[in-house]
Amino acid sequence: MKWRTLVAAGAAMFAAGPALAESVVPQPWQMGLQRAVTPVMERITEFHDLLLVIITLICLVVFALIGYVVVRFREDRNPVPSRRTHNTALEVIWTAIPVLILVIISIPSFKLLYYMDTIPETEFRIKAIGHQWYWSYVYPDHGNFTFDAIMKHDDELEPGEPRLLATDNYVVIPVNTKIKLQVTADDVLHSWTVPAFGVKIDAIPGRLNEVWIEARETGTFYGQCSELCGYGHGFMPIAVKVVNREEFDAWVKQAQEEFARADQAPVRMAAN
Repeated sequence: MKWRTLVAAGAAMFAAGPALAESVVPQPWQMGLQRAVTPVMERITEFHDLLLVIITLICLVVFALIGYVVVRFREDRNPVPSRRTHNTALEVIWTAIPVLILVIISIPSFKLLYYMDTIPETEFRIKAIGHQWYWSYVYPDHGNFTFDAIMKHDDELEPGEPRLLATDNYVVIPVNTKIKLQVTADDVLHSWTVPAFGVKIDAIPGRLNEVWIEARETGTFYGQCSELCGYGHGFMPIAVKVVNREEFDAWVKQAQEEFARADQAPVRMAAN
């Protein structure tokens, strides 16, 4: 009856899919990548799956060769071992095949790097600034308002919010919209990372790095600083809420009234 239990559990997981789509967070015992919600992450996942097939085939071939050598050249079958030290054909093969594999891998790899690094025409910009140990955000194309996003403590969490990942203010973006994200820092190195977006970009003081995102579905997506920036490194999460256009426009109007402008004196805002 074990297999029936497994089938039932698998069916329950698939049935729970739509509910999980509202929030993407790391899961206990998770083995694979987080679900892709941007074109970039979709291509990263495809490349990852291709590499998984290639390295699996390589491992199987190597294990087969080791097994053949153990059986074919064991001591009782070769009481007088060969004294041969070179085989030109064999040396050419075991040099050429790895080179060929690397060439095959390099083609989709370079295409993916070019796709990630080439920023298409975007609708607006968001600037993310890393601090020890929180993020602040500026919306220069929507009135230049700015706000801080600081990790919520356990007693501040609302139902459904993950521990160590939820923030007092969420980054809000519209669905199916190309956005340019500009990242920098004002003290030490940080790294703005959201796995479901396929984004991991360093925040460097005095330098502005750029990347683009386009979320294909609504929901809440989480990440963390991925640079060892000090003892508070593990406590500067990233929370992004993807909403439809109407909800985004309404949020922008509210944010313009609630938050300070980036070109004015900074004002620390209370948690939502």
